[in-house]
Amino acid sequence: MSDPLPLIIEPEQLAAQLEREDLLLVDLSSPQNYASGHIPGALHLPFQALLAGTPPAPGKLPGTDRLARLFRAIGLRPEHHVVAFDDEGGGWAGRFLWTLEVIGHKNYSYLNGGMRAWHGAGLPLTTDEPQVTPSEIDVQVDPGPMMDKDEILQRIDSPQFCIWDARSPQEYSGERVVALRGGHIPGAINCEWTRLMDPQRDLRIRSDAREFLAGLGIDDSSEIVTHCQSHHRSGFTWLVGKSLGMNIRAYPGSWSEWGNLPDTPVEQ
Repeated sequence: MSDPLPLIIEPEQLAAQLEREDLLLVDLSSPQNYASGHIPGALHLPFQALLAGTPPAPGKLPGTDRLARLFRAIGLRPEHHVVAFDDEGGGWAGRFLWTLEVIGHKNYSYLNGGMRAWHGAGLPLTTDEPQVTPSEIDVQVDPGPMMDKDEILQRIDSPQFCIWDARSPQEYSGERVVALRGGHIPGAINCEWTRLMDPQRDLRIRSDAREFLAGLGIDDSSEIVTHCQSHHRSGFTWLVGKSLGMNIRAYPGSWSEWGNLPDTPVEQ
């Protein structure tokens, strides 16, 4: 049996493991970037496959049938260790790994810094696309990694509950409105997703992430739920929280649901 891989894996670590038979590499970069050169053996997955896509909350999880078709199409098997990455610092990769968590597939890693870091390390690229053998994996949804608006409303006043809003400060304040109403969920802490990326290290997760978040009031003393507009940016913040051992879940309805409802509480 192969040695387990860490949740956050560095490019050089992954490069040494590319021959493993139990490895499934999933590239969520843009189609152009994938076509121009990708990690040998990696298959491309368009991020749209991860979203229900129906207004007013397009970021919600697709139905179980669609999820089953997706994971069968990429050949996912129970024995696979999945490594996900993208070209933007981890949003879509995080969203994909969160989806794996939702279907109960626990063996996965994030390539720290994604394709930016792989390029920066000067590691091999190919334009060859792998042959994928579809699987017959059974998919069941575990609601544990997610939270809906009703559960947030029930917990909103609890001192042991923390809402991490991964949107921009302008969206959080209500200065920029991209729903029926602008602003934020009462009590939410704003930490834009990109603040957890280190631009000096090819967008790897910043090495002082735990201390940085604690300074904002986001730490492992609370149950945390994270969201953005459509659970794309918060795919990355969920991943960071998980990598730090936090009790973190995600709200896939996100602001596109909360801000488009007439009666949810909003602060500006």
